[in-house]
Amino acid sequence: MPEDSRPAVTDALRAAILKGEYAPRQRLVEVDLCERFGTSRFILRSALQELAGQGLVEFQRNRGARVREISLDEAIEITEVRILLEGLLAARAAERVTKSDAVTLRKLVKDMRAAVDKSELLTYSDLNARLHRSVRDIAAHETAARMLRQLRDQTVRHQFTLSLVPGRPSVSLPQHEAIVAAITAHDPEAAQEAMREHLQSVIQAFQALSAAATQRGVAVPPGQHERGVRGVVPPGQHERGVRGVVPPGQHGHR
Repeated sequence: MPEDSRPAVTDALRAAILKGEYAPRQRLVEVDLCERFGTSRFILRSALQELAGQGLVEFQRNRGARVREISLDEAIEITEVRILLEGLLAARAAERVTKSDAVTLRKLVKDMRAAVDKSELLTYSDLNARLHRSVRDIAAHETAARMLRQLRDQTVRHQFTLSLVPGRPSVSLPQHEAIVAAITAHDPEAAQEAMREHLQSVIQAFQALSAAATQRGVAVPPGQHERGVRGVVPPGQHERGVRGVVPPGQHGHR
């Protein structure tokens, strides 16, 4: 197996973790992963080390690697850092946005509104991620974008859980519309402030989930269903009763 296959194995394993195919604290058995990805143990271990550096995997003494669990408290800290980075990118995007970029951003928020109206929660979650990614691309600040991708990857399960909390999309939609309005108006200060307000709202929502879990005396594993929070399902699993919800990565998910 050529050594240059390591990036492909790393990307494939990262994608599987982010899709929820491997749960938090689940052991990553080398022999199984080598068979799945058609690679050698040398390349796999190198991939695991890289993902550990990205905060997605951790190594336990005498037990090997497992998916690292990100607590809600850590997700809040990560989002506090995201406020600084994404605020910078939103302001920079407002300075650089083209007419073509503006059309793309407006189309995304239009589709997000349609998804909310149709209760297509997974579609909304996907469009949400695409919107933030589009802002990063328009800003063209590679250092901030690289740091941000790593931070967002670490909180993807919590973000997914949050997007399926009833009423949450209706709260975040106007925030995203404000971000797009400021960027397309070439107003860096307003864009930065709109992004800050949006991510501060995310922090408040995480704090509410954490408080609810504390009240019940239990910790909510990231991406898992907390009784009393309707519509929250782990990535990759189907929640009956939520219209348009299909497992991420499967047919029908945009």
